[in-house]
Amino acid sequence: MKNKFFIAGTDTDVGKTLVACGLLHAFNQKGLSTLALKPIAAGCEMSDEGLRNDDALQLMEAMSLDCPYDQVNPIKMAAAIAPHIALAEEERRVTAAQLEGYCRGVLMKKGDVCLIEGAGGWRVPLNEREFISALPIQLQTPVILVVGIRLGCINHALLTVETIRNDGLPIAGWVANCVDPHMSRGDENVDYLKSMLPAPFLGEVPYMEEPTGLAAMKFLSVNALLEK
Repeated sequence: MKNKFFIAGTDTDVGKTLVACGLLHAFNQKGLSTLALKPIAAGCEMSDEGLRNDDALQLMEAMSLDCPYDQVNPIKMAAAIAPHIALAEEERRVTAAQLEGYCRGVLMKKGDVCLIEGAGGWRVPLNEREFISALPIQLQTPVILVVGIRLGCINHALLTVETIRNDGLPIAGWVANCVDPHMSRGDENVDYLKSMLPAPFLGEVPYMEEPTGLAAMKFLSVNALLEK
């Protein structure tokens, strides 16, 4: 895979999947081939084919290359709770090395872009010793940060960026996703973050009653991600 990026969020429910799908559509429009991974996901629902996660299914619809579901989302849990708790309740243990192995198998495929979506924020526990952030660190993957624009977003964004950089990873770009339609002074918050975050601004996705990746694409630019 020529280009790979890890999609991180400042918290849970900040729109990582929405932004990832929007970016995939934007890459597709440029004629690039795309793949996406959701290595670990909680809150999966049972189907005729087994457990399925809605985020992973959305990613599969947006990407241009075919990939089996179990490669897109190898680790699945039914309970919509923190991954390390869901795994413990199922008497399972997953390590960052295992997730890395799943991802590297897919990253060997031919293609132009692969987005790897995390779970929750940067320091969500994976097990009693590791965080999910260990995965992009081991893959040495540049990070695209999704900032949920709501009360507290400046603190969350600055702390997350500081931690990512301290972990030794570059921030390839960031996206402002307006998740709270009632937030006061949202524009001022975004403007402040533009002046403070040391990474290209990829776009601001407005609040949408029925958000889709295609709709989000209209507000995003991937040009900075493709510049060498």
